[in-house]
Amino acid sequence: MPFHFAHVSAGFIAVLVGYTSSAAIIFQAAAAVGASADEMNSWMWALGIGMGATCIGFSRYYRQPILTAWSTPGAALLVTALAGVSMSEAIGVFLFSSSLILLCGVTGWFDRIMQLVPASLAAAMLGGVLLTFGLDLFTSAQTQPWLVGVMLITYLALRRRLPRYVIPLSLLAGLGVAASLGLLHFEQFAWQLAWPVLMTPSFSLASLIGIGIPLFVVTMASQNVPGIAVLRAHDYQVKASPLISWTGVTGILLAPFGGFAFNLAAISAAVCMGKEVDADPKQRYKAAVWAGVFYLLMGLFGATVVGLFAALPAELVMAIAGLALLGTIGSSLSVALSHERERDAALLTFMITASGVALFGIGSAFWGLVVGGIVHWLNSRHL
Repeated sequence: MPFHFAHVSAGFIAVLVGYTSSAAIIFQAAAAVGASADEMNSWMWALGIGMGATCIGFSRYYRQPILTAWSTPGAALLVTALAGVSMSEAIGVFLFSSSLILLCGVTGWFDRIMQLVPASLAAAMLGGVLLTFGLDLFTSAQTQPWLVGVMLITYLALRRRLPRYVIPLSLLAGLGVAASLGLLHFEQFAWQLAWPVLMTPSFSLASLIGIGIPLFVVTMASQNVPGIAVLRAHDYQVKASPLISWTGVTGILLAPFGGFAFNLAAISAAVCMGKEVDADPKQRYKAAVWAGVFYLLMGLFGATVVGLFAALPAELVMAIAGLALLGTIGSSLSVALSHERERDAALLTFMITASGVALFGIGSAFWGLVVGGIVHWLNSRHL
């Protein structure tokens, strides 16, 4: 494959945006189940290897810029839903959710299942899951107002001028302030390879229903659907079912090592699809291949990535996660409340999910969908 700097830079930026926007959320999700340092490293290893292999495989096979990613909303869901859940149960949830994804791809149920969950309810559930991260952006300002303030100003100043780079630049601004305030602690930081740690699964009906199904729904509705839409918007036509199937297979293979969910990328994928990448649309797949190479490197040095984020102040990590999710929260609420006839159902879904209420050991995201779905069904019967 000939070397072109535009392909390499686009692939690198796609990976950088992906990691800076949500790696912090992955660490919080792993911490929620009490992951050790080795187990957390294994999570990052599995995610990097899985995304790298699928990016390279899909892009070279189809000759189209097909990027995969971890499920960011899925990770956000896990942060709250995994509280009090053992690591073995969490691995069981990952296997269950990935198996559902594989089943959807193999049977062609992808489109049919998405039609059963109204877009407004899926968006409302996603908004409720992510709300806490948006709020953390501002609560972290109580302890580090200068740090968070500079990051927020940078984001607001550049989000329209440089939308593709606004998250990395906001992170750089935060790092500069943190360095000036003496908040960076690299004493324990070291370059080291990550190694996979095999974690045995166990299965609990409550966790499979309360966490596994919502993880499956947000991954499919909030990640795979936009991922296909981005490909279609750039005139890349590829059958969705094989892609969905292989992300499910990847999840099943890597779940015992911490690979909680794999899906088609949307935001980072768009980085590799524009005219600035290559004037010839048929050559842009090479940028996605380079993204896969960088994902593999990030996976192999997953322990270094963990150590790097451990050296950062908690407020910086919370702020960058909140900033990265602001756009998703806003768009989710916009979709959720856009149709007046579905507004009551969507609002209830959002509020129940955001409340964090858990009944019978089943998390709020599931109950939000259930209550919202019932209200939506009742309202549709009276139209």
